[in-house]
Amino acid sequence: MSLKQQIDLAKLPKHVAIIMDGNGRWAKQRGKNRVFGHTNGVKAVRESAEACAELGVEYLTVYAFSTENWNRPQLEVTALMTLLMKTITAELKTLTKNDIRLGAIGDIDSLPKGVAKQLKEAIAATAHCKRMQLNLALSYSGKSEILNVAKILATKVQAGELKAGDINEEVFERQLFTAGMPDPELLIRTSGEHRLSNFLLWQLAYAEFYFTDVLWPDFDREELYKAIIDYQNRERRFGKTSEQLVP
Repeated sequence: MSLKQQIDLAKLPKHVAIIMDGNGRWAKQRGKNRVFGHTNGVKAVRESAEACAELGVEYLTVYAFSTENWNRPQLEVTALMTLLMKTITAELKTLTKNDIRLGAIGDIDSLPKGVAKQLKEAIAATAHCKRMQLNLALSYSGKSEILNVAKILATKVQAGELKAGDINEEVFERQLFTAGMPDPELLIRTSGEHRLSNFLLWQLAYAEFYFTDVLWPDFDREELYKAIIDYQNRERRFGKTSEQLVP
């Protein structure tokens, strides 16, 4: 039985999040620069998105560029932004063909104007797609997202539009970048690292974490299937005991 056949389609996570890590090490192993690794990582994004859509996953969010990544060498940052523009253009037909809607979370307006404009146009061009939503986390910071929500709510309270006592999780979540989406149930991180790196800190509160030593450019459908099978073999208790979960 293939890995795909082992997946229980009735127990799929609705939302999968991925920290794509290892592009630089993958390139170094081949005597190439880091940009070579980023370029080859695009195929892994395509494979993961298509595989998730085929299975029936509703949302896939990939950590493409953090706010901390702006501190990388300028040459690498420029190359990443150029690669992002090329990829959006090249993959637009594939997204539409597979009925995949493109989304973005993060401080999109901090991206170079050309990149932000092209990204927003691609989001608009795929807005009609319904099979799955692929979110690119760009110039994203989990801490900044939470701080921004706190500022928005504080401003509303100050303006008399909201009472402090009425602030609860539901009110808070309406201001998150992921408003209207289910929280990720499965987080995948490649390359053997075991940390969140400031990614979806609020949303991942009850997610199952899956870590693999596979470097991102080598992450394919089979590796995704392994992660989902591992997820389906776990008991998700949400603070309850095993006995309480028995019908």
